[in-house]
Formats: sequence, C-alpha cells, structure tokens
Amino acid sequence: MRRVCLTLPTNRSCAATIRAVAEEAAYGARRFGAEVHLLVLDSSDAAVLAEHRAAVAALPADPGVVVHHFDEDEQRAFLREVITRSGAAETERVLDLMLPSRVSYGACTNRAFLIAEALGCTSVHRRDSDSRYQYLDGEPVFPLHHELTALGRRAADVSGLVTRSRLDPACADRPVALVGGSFVGEMSVDVEEIRRLDPAVYEDVIGLSVPAGYPEIWRKNLIAESFRGAGTAPFTGDHTTLMSVSPMRVDMCNIAFDREVYGRVPLPPATDTIGSDYFLIHLVHDARLPGVLHNRHIVNFHTGERRSDAGFLAYQLRFAKFLLSGPHLNTVYAATKAAGDALLDAEGHVRAAAVAGFAGDAAQVDRAENAERLDVLVRSYRALGGRYATAADDLAGRREQLLDEARQDMEDFALLAGAWEQLTRAGRARASLHPLIEESARCPA
Repeated sequence: MRRVCLTLPTNRSCAATIRAVAEEAAYGARRFGAEVHLLVLDSSDAAVLAEHRAAVAALPADPGVVVHHFDEDEQRAFLREVITRSGAAETERVLDLMLPSRVSYGACTNRAFLIAEALGCTSVHRRDSDSRYQYLDGEPVFPLHHELTALGRRAADVSGLVTRSRLDPACADRPVALVGGSFVGEMSVDVEEIRRLDPAVYEDVIGLSVPAGYPEIWRKNLIAESFRGAGTAPFTGDHTTLMSVSPMRVDMCNIAFDREVYGRVPLPPATDTIGSDYFLIHLVHDARLPGVLHNRHIVNFHTGERRSDAGFLAYQLRFAKFLLSGPHLNTVYAATKAAGDALLDAEGHVRAAAVAGFAGDAAQVDRAENAERLDVLVRSYRALGGRYATAADDLAGRREQLLDEARQDMEDFALLAGAWEQLTRAGRARASLHPLIEESARCPA
C-alpha cells in the first residue's frame, strides 16, 4: 500500500485546522487507497498543546489514516537518536539546526521530511496552521487529490490526466517531483499595508527581493506578483498543468514533494526568515524535474497575533532576514540554474553533494550588497513612520547581528545539506525500531 505523509507544523492554536486536515487525510485514504500518515509537529506552549491533544484525541478513526502528534520533546528524542546513529559530524550542532529555539520554516519542514522517512512514506504533503480549504457545492476542495494523482509517476503517464501540458518532451520520462498550488485571499498583511501607505516605498522594498540584473520590465512584473498568491477568484473547477513549476506560482502551505527530492536535499534551516522553506521548489525547477500546477488553492487568513504590535515586529524581522538571505540564495540559484540537467546523476537523482557545494560557496558572498539592502529597508521604514519607524530602529540596532546571521545561515545550510543523506538513511534504517514511531503508529486516532 502506498504510504504518504500529510504534515501540519504549528506553534499556535489551530484545532479547527487539525480537524480540517484530518478530513483531507481521510479523503486521500478513501479516494486513493493510500495509507495517509497525518503528522502534527507541535511547538506550541503547554496550554495550546493540551488543546491540540484533545482535538487529535477526538478525531474519528478513519480507515487508512494514522495520526501522529509530536511535541518538541518527542521530536528532539527522535532527532537525537537518528542524528547519533547517522554518524554525522557535529551532532549537537545538527540537532540545533533541526530543532532550533527560534522559529524556522525550513527546520520544521525538515523534521517532517525526516520523520516521513522513518515512517516509510514516499511523499510529504505540507499544510499550514493559518490555512483553510475552499468549498465547491458544499464540499471541501482538497489539494491532496492532485498530489496523489500525479506525484512520483512518470510525467508521460500523467500527461493524459491533466488539463494541459507545457513540459519539455525531453523530460517526459522523469517522475513528477512536485505538485502544488497557491493561496487565495489576503496577501501578506504587513507588506499590503506598505503598498497602501506609499506605493513608491513598496516598490523599493519589494524590489529588494528581485535578483540583481533583471530587466526593468521583468523586475516590475515580479514586484507586482510577489506576496499576492493566486488572487481572490473562488474555485469553480479543476485546471492542472504539467510543467516545470515556477516558484512564483506555488506556496508552501499547498505543496507536495516526492521523497526522491527531500530524501536527498533539505531546506535551509535559517531562523526567523520567511521564504527559507522555498528552496526545494527552486531546485526542482532548475533540475528540470516535472511538476503539476493546480488551482485547488488554499484560503489564506491572518491570525490576530499577526495584527498585533508584537506580531508586526516579529514579521518585520523575518521579512528583513528574508531580504538579507537573497544574495546568498540567489548565488545558489544561479549555480543550480547553470547546472540544469547536470544536477541529476545518471539514475536521475539529485546530486546532493553539488547542492551542498553551491551552498558553501554562497556563504562567502561579499556582505556589501546586504549592507546596502539593510540601509534601503531602514530608510524606507523611517519614511513610512509610525510602527514602521519603530521597526527601522529595531533593525538598525541589530545591523551587525543581521549581516552576520545571513552568512551563518548559509553556512548552516551547507553543513546540513552535506549531512542530509546520512540522516535520511539512518531514519529509514531505524524506522521499525524507534519507540516514538512504533508507539504513535499503534495509536491511530
């Protein structure tokens, strides 16, 4: 039986989302005959954790669905055993990269990847705690439908199952490595406010996310499309495209990867950095691995915390670090794009050592560009005034720390990428022997 992992990382109250994602898991098991492992990775505080445990305990016992709900202590125990058995160097440092004390979008997904390996899954399907499903004729529209239809199958065999194909025929014999959609609804609440306050400042700030050297017309198009998802049009029917999927067209709340990708290369574990979890989408695109783009978009919404002053400042830090990660990541992307098909070995597998090498080289990028980026961001925020001026003061006060962290984050990624295949092999080898996996597998909700 095909075994897949539908994962929901969270650090905030989301009992309703847990119930909704459990319904998607049941749909996948019922519709496709798969064994769906619903994996909730919980970094919430004690009160919210208890709320989530109650929500998980109340889930119906759906055939083919196995539910795992792991708090950080349980995750840490699993990680420590696997890292130790892997023989990877710098055990404690690798453990910190897998489970840092600060928010990391890449690290939480890396933990899902590694646990999915231990569970014997062939794919990972990620959702987010601040997401809802669209409905059509009173029924939820689940992205898992397209993910399980196409993922891992030869692209040529999928071509008759999609609305259209824009895939290079030379890639037809390669398996579908990624299936994804985007979101509809609110764009990022904080950058949307910048756009309303001053469109010129918005263009300056969002323009920092565009790699240097882009023609002006492309640059303006990228700025216009960034942080907007798929707009606001409701779902009225399926439309799927077999293609090399652009990272601009999909969102990590609505994505699925075949294990041939995440089993070989991890995500950057950078802390307090939005966008750090998009790396594999770029890698799949540059390696010319087939993907399917669909329109079963997730409904985006923002929690009350995101609209608070504390939530605002936390997001601005993560946004600033995203902009500062750009020169490093863009150096890697330039290398992966230039490599193209050479990113794959003779068997069609991603060459993990090459990616780790690119990351190591990118850590050495001159920080002068980042210093200028930070200056532009601080000036722009001071021009906006109000709480943006407060954010500007905060960022200026962290200037040297932020510049140092941008380089350190890429060095950390190079280290983790170099050890990743050791970790995934150890995870698979210890799957049936690890007590955490055994105990949760015996207790489906």
